[in-house]
Amino acid sequence: MPDLLPTLPAGYEARPTTADDVDPVHRLVAACERALYGRVQSAPGVIAADLGRPGLDPERDTLLVHDRAGRLAARAWVDRRSEVDVHPAHRGRGLGAALLDWVEARARQAGSEGIVQTVPDDDTHAVALVRSRGYRPLVTAWQLEFAMVDEPAVPEPPAGLTVRPFRSGDERAAHHLIEDAFDAWQPRRKSYEEWARHTVGRPTFAADRSTLAFRGDQLVGAVMSLDLPEAGEGHIEQVAVHPDHRNRGIARLLLRHAFRAFHRQGVRTCTLWTHSDTGALTLYLRVGMTVRLGSTVFRKGLADG
Repeated sequence: MPDLLPTLPAGYEARPTTADDVDPVHRLVAACERALYGRVQSAPGVIAADLGRPGLDPERDTLLVHDRAGRLAARAWVDRRSEVDVHPAHRGRGLGAALLDWVEARARQAGSEGIVQTVPDDDTHAVALVRSRGYRPLVTAWQLEFAMVDEPAVPEPPAGLTVRPFRSGDERAAHHLIEDAFDAWQPRRKSYEEWARHTVGRPTFAADRSTLAFRGDQLVGAVMSLDLPEAGEGHIEQVAVHPDHRNRGIARLLLRHAFRAFHRQGVRTCTLWTHSDTGALTLYLRVGMTVRLGSTVFRKGLADG
């Protein structure tokens, strides 16, 4: 058992998460999403990738809370970022507050300077709770969607640019391009292994709906896509263009290729997430995407008490 445990309401017990818990945790998260959005947004691969974060020790950095009948009621993990989810049937009993206390205590124990929590804007109770605990807004995140009644039109590429689907063997070059492109706003570079767990290593990675752009032999743009069968949607996990090749329509072109590929597979909606630090919202709106929902990334400095 971890050396820190939350003080839980009567009738609940906590233990660390194991690799065998991925599916039950996803069912818990899916129940929360259905209650809030009316649809499932996530996939088991997201849970597995989070549990495989470099530096995260499941024995000390994760908790599952079960009721007397053994039903999963809540979960939490912390590793610079943190997540807390409480099943809709178990809300209003203090589980969220107890797990927030544990997240903060564990982060302090690990020597973290701050803790970050992403909260859906529509979850007003959760927003009020984190604000009451001293969390302050850091960035805004949006989920956008692209609805496709008809097959999306795809413009011709600029002269000298070649576009093709992702192939086996493209992994390392795509990782390098994406990390270079994200250097301007992400706090640290991801190793190949960490990046792959969220993209090409996931069972839902859709290589045939991921698109790459080359100028000669140089990879200059990439769209990495996932198939989300539980949601009945396609998802764009990452969009990146080499800094020297931006403002030439490459991202819009690659997105259109990906949308068309999804449409030809019978998918009628694609989604992606972006946040205010990337400055990419205007790009996605110009492509024809619309904002479906928003979240706020909150941060609490641990010196703030």
